[in-house]
Amino acid sequence: MRKSICTTVIFMMLLSCNAVQNKTSDTKLPLQGTWKLLTGTLIEKGDTTVTDYTKATEFIKIINDTHFAFLSHDLNKGKDSATASFVAGGGKYSLKDSSYTEHLEYCSDRQWEGNDFDFTITINNDTLTQKGLEKIDSIGVNRLNIERYVRLKD
Repeated sequence: MRKSICTTVIFMMLLSCNAVQNKTSDTKLPLQGTWKLLTGTLIEKGDTTVTDYTKATEFIKIINDTHFAFLSHDLNKGKDSATASFVAGGGKYSLKDSSYTEHLEYCSDRQWEGNDFDFTITINNDTLTQKGLEKIDSIGVNRLNIERYVRLKD
């Protein structure tokens, strides 16, 4: 009888540990989701350029538990050759506290592929701010990039 009770208690403990473990592994990082870029600020060689991504261009970033992807296009549906654009890219990322690193594996501008970009991120309610240096010596890119996103609702 005593052996049966001990076995039952141990079995129940194992089940409860498994339930806690599954619940923890199902929890999403607050970074995961779909984000719409509102503004992008580039600071390069002392010049600052701020782009409003709510006017002529739209840009989203999709982040799951292991990968990110971004898509951008003009809002004229490519009808104005001067402003027609489509940009896409993605890859794996790593996140430790507020240090977020994108490992760009795919990009419509192929010169950017194979590079890592380190950012500091903050999330305040539904707003994500991403700030970091983009540097690619081979194409002369060396700039500070500050992006402000809003989380898109399901």
